[in-house]
Amino acid sequence: MTTQTTAPETPSAPAADTARTGLVPMPEHIGRALATGGGVLTLAATFLAWTWTSDFPGDLTVYGYPGGLQVLVLIGAALTILLALSSYGVKGLRWLTPAGADGAIKLAALGTAGTALYAVIAISAKLGGVVNLEPGGYLVAAGSLVALTGALALPFERPEPDPIDPDDSGWEHFKHKAARLRAIVKANFATGTPRPVGTLPSYAEILIIVGVLALGLTVFTYGIGTEYDELFIGFLILAGFSFAALNKSGLIAHASQITSRHQSITTFGAFLAAAVFPFTQSDDQYATLGVYILIFATVALGLNIVVGLAGLLDLGYVAFLGVGAYAASLVSGSPNSPFHVHFPFWAALLVGAAASLVFGVLIGAPTLRLRGDYLAIVTLGFGEIFRITANNLDGTSGPDLTNGSNGVSSIPNLKILGFDFGLPHDIAGFTIGRFANYFLLMLLITAVVVLVFRRSGDSRIGRAWVAIREDETAAQAMGINGFRVKLIAFAVGACLAGLAGTVQAHVTYTVTPEQYLFASSTPPNSAFLLAAVVLGGMGTIAGPLIGASLLFLIPNKLQFLGDYQLLAFGLALVLLMRFRPEGLIPNRRRQLEFHDEADAPAVLSKTGA
Repeated sequence: MTTQTTAPETPSAPAADTARTGLVPMPEHIGRALATGGGVLTLAATFLAWTWTSDFPGDLTVYGYPGGLQVLVLIGAALTILLALSSYGVKGLRWLTPAGADGAIKLAALGTAGTALYAVIAISAKLGGVVNLEPGGYLVAAGSLVALTGALALPFERPEPDPIDPDDSGWEHFKHKAARLRAIVKANFATGTPRPVGTLPSYAEILIIVGVLALGLTVFTYGIGTEYDELFIGFLILAGFSFAALNKSGLIAHASQITSRHQSITTFGAFLAAAVFPFTQSDDQYATLGVYILIFATVALGLNIVVGLAGLLDLGYVAFLGVGAYAASLVSGSPNSPFHVHFPFWAALLVGAAASLVFGVLIGAPTLRLRGDYLAIVTLGFGEIFRITANNLDGTSGPDLTNGSNGVSSIPNLKILGFDFGLPHDIAGFTIGRFANYFLLMLLITAVVVLVFRRSGDSRIGRAWVAIREDETAAQAMGINGFRVKLIAFAVGACLAGLAGTVQAHVTYTVTPEQYLFASSTPPNSAFLLAAVVLGGMGTIAGPLIGASLLFLIPNKLQFLGDYQLLAFGLALVLLMRFRPEGLIPNRRRQLEFHDEADAPAVLSKTGA
């Protein structure tokens, strides 16, 4: 007796076949070969001279030794080649593309071509035409375009949802999904290991975290230390597309899952890497930017409690930074202070934090019963009232307290346990200057703010903040006192801003009302602080820190654009919000809000596959 077996019927998916087409009408295997070959050609061109004269910054006249923009193109070409080889299934490179290689290859090739073509155009424009290009310049342009053409021929793929039998009811489909979930859990327990299937040992994951932090420190140090404008623009192009490529490949999501399993180690390692930054600098030129970035980032993290956790739109938050700075400057021995006292640093720090907390309560008590746009208008008014009041307390329009528009000046440097922050010091053979000293102090303040944010976010009050943010009416119906919870968020956020303001007063020597506008061409101001929270990732720790770093660094480096600086900066923000609306470092809830059902599995996959 014979039995005949038939394969189970599977729903046809003609859409999947038609989706495997690229922008360039070319067979897939040829496009993949062109992307790989073009990347190799581009990489080889970086070892050739791009111009005959050293008048262009970076000295691109040397053979066999890439420099300046050549280094950036070399990195982009190497990334394109590695991703292309991973798409071939080369052993040892499959881990680069856990979510697929085709989309990542497109973005890497686009970033490489953009950087290479920008370099060629910049050389031609600065030196007076394409005649100033050497063979390497023509070769890098041709090679990058070949790689980009091949990458654009690769298919576009989107994750398909699980097939559903149209004859099944909703309950049957639910039971099918539940059975699959039970099978996965059973398989995990059957392995006899405490970690999920497919994950690495703890020591390997810790090594990966160390590598990620080292890479982040290298990228940040390189970006902040770019010596000329053309190099920074090339860095922005390559860094932006490389981040997008690695995110598209699923590698960043995979690394995020590893860091989330070792949060304490990641946090400690991140602060240790940041503490190493001053030792990588030969002078205070870039340590100055570093300390201002930390001040801006710390205040943004405090605002993240108000906006990201509690969902309160505060447009005058920079005023709390000003309150802390003014309060600390008035008791720190400034000759312009009417009090003529000189508190030690710890006392001045407490005064600045307490003053901001008191103002947070005084402003929040009558206004936090408002919601939405009304609350935003009131907080915006508070920010302007603070600035105008500080201008008028000059002894003429009001009491002589803040010295009016001249501000409180000549604030002395800090001295803690005999350590003068205004003098250079030798540590382990490295000379640490004034701004490097304040950088390390501000890093300690940032660590305290991170600890407060993390503990409060995981606490009962933190969960109440999230409940108020999601639906205040429903939260109140469940017994949460909405006004008290919002007032605590306002007070905690203001207190953290006051801590940063205390250090800012000593770093800048002078505190003036013009430093605390709602919007200006340079941070910190309320508009930039809110943008740092939203663009970095609301409700997260790393998001506002990274967002604030970018929003402070980019305008500072784009000053050569003059009147077009804000235009270029605004265009970059629009593009970022278009392609990354949930922020650079989002939490899972916001990823679900901004991605449809088809995208969600790729974005939220725990395995990165």
